[in-house]
Amino acid sequence: MRILHTSDWHLGRPLHREPLLDAQRAFLRHLLETVQADHVDVVAVAGDIFDRAIPPLDAVDLFKWVLEELAALRVPLVMISGNHDSPRRLGVSSRLIEHAGIHLRTSVEDCARPVVLTDEHGPVAFYGLPYLEPGLVHTQVQAERPSHQSVLAAAMDAVRADLAGQPAGTRSVVLAHAFVTGAEVSESERDITAGGVPSVAASVFAGVDYVALGHLHRCQRVSDRIRYSGSPLAYSFSEASHPKAMWLIDLAADAALTARKLPCPVPYELREVSGALQDLLTSPEYARYERCWLHITLTDADRPYMAMERLKQRFPQTLKLSFSTGRRSEGESYRARVRGRSDHEIAVGFLHHVTGVPATPAEEGLLSQGLEAVRTEAAVREVH
Repeated sequence: MRILHTSDWHLGRPLHREPLLDAQRAFLRHLLETVQADHVDVVAVAGDIFDRAIPPLDAVDLFKWVLEELAALRVPLVMISGNHDSPRRLGVSSRLIEHAGIHLRTSVEDCARPVVLTDEHGPVAFYGLPYLEPGLVHTQVQAERPSHQSVLAAAMDAVRADLAGQPAGTRSVVLAHAFVTGAEVSESERDITAGGVPSVAASVFAGVDYVALGHLHRCQRVSDRIRYSGSPLAYSFSEASHPKAMWLIDLAADAALTARKLPCPVPYELREVSGALQDLLTSPEYARYERCWLHITLTDADRPYMAMERLKQRFPQTLKLSFSTGRRSEGESYRARVRGRSDHEIAVGFLHHVTGVPATPAEEGLLSQGLEAVRTEAAVREVH
């Protein structure tokens, strides 16, 4: 069976206020062309379809269009909700549209309800594990504690139990939206730390033939059978050097797996450039950046007058402007200090900064509880 693995569309998301809907539409056209050209049997989308729980209407229209196109091609779609999606909104009418080959898995109750598709070699069971907020679902899945590791382990136990009851020789695919230990992150992913830990071990997915992951925006492999497709577009300048792609997975009769990385279309190259304003405006060496989406850092000793307006005359796709005088980097210094740190680590660091003494274990525990409560409350609002 040939599977096209993609994720993290984030329909409706801009890049530094630059609308990306046209670029997202171009990607989805590319996806449909790939489905036809490469004779794809099923499309697997591993969450974060939309960028917000209540997406803008033009993003909803784009989503509706691609579902209709896939249904017209009679190519099944298996899709899960991610941490940016509203499970209830995305999953509305899911049982009804299954008749059109659109299989949405957005609730914890559906984790062990497979989509069973067949090819000339027999059945393939697709299990959809949507993003599972530990504080909300740990009791439903009978997890030992409200952590990502415990919740996903319990969900996978249910998957393996159902798979054991399937006909002999049934191959298996799991879609999941999670941060697996060892994978590389980007700046544009929302922190999902729960219980002080954002990630899960790859071992929780043992016993299945392929795991199609979403959440992290870099296309990468955790192992031969566990992969992230990444986002189809760059959603931060930290992804400027990440080639965007989808995985084309062939699952043979004996579950042998081959994978091919398929590049996604690039609407504009993202580049980060630094220099003095006058050099940037006049030097021929910067001509190659004139059609790129840019983050420019100016190194002038004093902040130039109307710098962004002047830069856009030569570089119309300048999206972000920073200033660095050599003494300190204005506008970027705080971001640089907290880059790669979790919300809990940032809060603990802030407490140390304002009190002058390191946080005690008790204080760190209270901060963790507070962050968990806020995250759980926000998740409840999105669900309802």
